Amino acid sequence: MSVQGKQIINGTEYVYEYVSIWNAAKKRSEQKRNYIGKNIDGVFVPNKKYKLQQQIRMTKTKVKPGPVTVTDCKRLFYGSTYLLDAIGKKIGITEDLKKCFPETYQEILSLVYFLVLEEHTPIYRFHKWALTHAHPFHFDIPSQRSSELFGRLTEEQKMKFFALQSKRRSEREYLAYDTTSISSYSQNLKQAQYGKNKEHDCLPQINLALLYGESSKLPVYYRKLAGNITDVKTIENLIKDVDFLNMGKLNLVMDRGFYSESNINELFRKHHKFLIGTRTSLKLVRQKLDEVRDSFVSRPNYNSETQLYIKSFTMEWNYMEKQPRTGTVITDKRRIYIHYYYNDQHATDDKKRFNHLLDTLEAELLSGKRNPEHEKLYRKYYDIKATPIRGVKLVPKQDAIDATEKDYGYFALMSNGIKAPVEALKIYRTKDLIEKAFGNLKERLNMRRMSVASEENLEGKLFVQFVALIYLSYIKKAMDDNKLFKTYTMQELLDELDIIEFYQQPGRQHHLGEITNKQKKLYQYMGVEEPS
Repeated sequence: MSVQGKQIINGTEYVYEYVSIWNAAKKRSEQKRNYIGKNIDGVFVPNKKYKLQQQIRMTKTKVKPGPVTVTDCKRLFYGSTYLLDAIGKKIGITEDLKKCFPETYQEILSLVYFLVLEEHTPIYRFHKWALTHAHPFHFDIPSQRSSELFGRLTEEQKMKFFALQSKRRSEREYLAYDTTSISSYSQNLKQAQYGKNKEHDCLPQINLALLYGESSKLPVYYRKLAGNITDVKTIENLIKDVDFLNMGKLNLVMDRGFYSESNINELFRKHHKFLIGTRTSLKLVRQKLDEVRDSFVSRPNYNSETQLYIKSFTMEWNYMEKQPRTGTVITDKRRIYIHYYYNDQHATDDKKRFNHLLDTLEAELLSGKRNPEHEKLYRKYYDIKATPIRGVKLVPKQDAIDATEKDYGYFALMSNGIKAPVEALKIYRTKDLIEKAFGNLKERLNMRRMSVASEENLEGKLFVQFVALIYLSYIKKAMDDNKLFKTYTMQELLDELDIIEFYQQPGRQHHLGEITNKQKKLYQYMGVEEPS
């Protein structure tokens, strides 16, 4: 319950709101006075904070179905935000956000729309965009309020959203899994640590892990990691998260950085399917490769579709599981498929790079300008003899050089579910999608270097950017499917639709500006109906 009061200071009438609050320490009711505006010539003029509070209350007030009275003349850009409205409805984002964030989903959506449509623009510029665009929240979201919003998004709400979204994906879909590093300027983030920075920044970082659909080409889930956590250590917790979200059985695609015997055993134990890149130096992989190496690059193994030499084998994995209670170790044999590939162009490129390295080593040795970081390489590839008269004489160690070069051009994939090597290669190559997703996060969504003040704000901002990534991924897939990148960049396509206007006047029904045939076609390509 609140009442209003007034106070005249130097001829100006200030208006205050008195709110009763309970002081638990003193066990009594007290009044708190909040300044809300002024009376100027008998007219109440609210301050910005009170005006925003009233606007927010209006949006949360339930109204009866029927026409809404329009009190203002408005002319807003509408075409691109309508597209995002339609996409959100089609793939269930709007519905799922409303279920998980019933009080704030409209604000979340408006910030998401801004991030998608205003490339490289920081959130504090939202005010200018909101004045000219139709968007779900309808009102401005100042920087302070967006920070408060980020801090209020709970882990429970976010996990519920991930669970709802994952149920909309195909159970048979392979999910690409990878991590990236995000540098941070903040000194207040506990998980910002110095690690292997993929951006080569001299800054502490957090790592971000992402699951991405192979056929839907939409992101499914992300998790934040400490910056000093290596890729190979993340699989166990990913599996725990999947169990928590009730996502069912996974089909994972991973690069060789995630390979370890314990990870493969854990995936087998949980009955998840996997496709993972492996090093040719692994004992299990090398043993079979050495058996077939002499006949590998031959016409019977050439695949015209991929333009690679391919060979595949069914092999046995030595499965091991330790019972947590008794400590008993269970061993068994599990079937796996190892697919081998040889790319002669890559072999040639690798040999060129290796020979360039050898040229560098020889030049350093002969000039006497040795690089301390190359001392092991000098000893590995050369016998070095030095005499006062003849100087330095180098004899290449051909056996060591041959051992290094023999695996050039070869790579291998391991799977417990994909028998066909060409199919495995196609699915594995979709992992490139996740690299492009990371590119969108860092470049388009301003995520390359974070400068948030608290853990709560970081968590909330990451979530809003992740939702924005879902929209960007949908648009990118539609553009790829319809070959639109030959004509447009993504920003050009969104700008083409953005110029469609929305008009409203008091006492009249709203109407839209003209929609060209080109714009109608773009809506069709995006898989949504044009606005009417």
